[in-house]
Amino acid sequence: QLQLVESGGGLVQPGGSLRLSCAASGFTSGFTLDYYAIGWFRQAPGKEREGVSCITARGGSTNFADSVKDRFTISRDMTKNTVYLQMSSLEPEDTAVYYCAAVRRLSSLCLLVVEGYDSWGQGTQVTVSS
Repeated sequence: QLQLVESGGGLVQPGGSLRLSCAASGFTSGFTLDYYAIGWFRQAPGKEREGVSCITARGGSTNFADSVKDRFTISRDMTKNTVYLQMSSLEPEDTAVYYCAAVRRLSSLCLLVVEGYDSWGQGTQVTVSS
């Protein structure tokens, strides 16, 4: 069973940066991270979980929520089976628990919808405050 572990969250001042990591393990035999689309989601207190960014299997395409475009980037390190979310120019509104999620799907597009993923990590807290 695929396991996802997020790390890298913490407290940062407005305008600061953080890099979140999502380490994947437990791949079904014959499959690697290259077969999985990975998404980053976040959930603030009292709000629904929302999509932040995603990257397709094989890394050919990415997608970002309008609220984070030009501030966040997503990347993969296949040698470490890890997907990163680099967050810059952080704002208090970015405060949330951040989750990574995965789905085994080969597609040229990835979606920022919760229902599109079937494996989830436990989340990491990001707090943006002065």
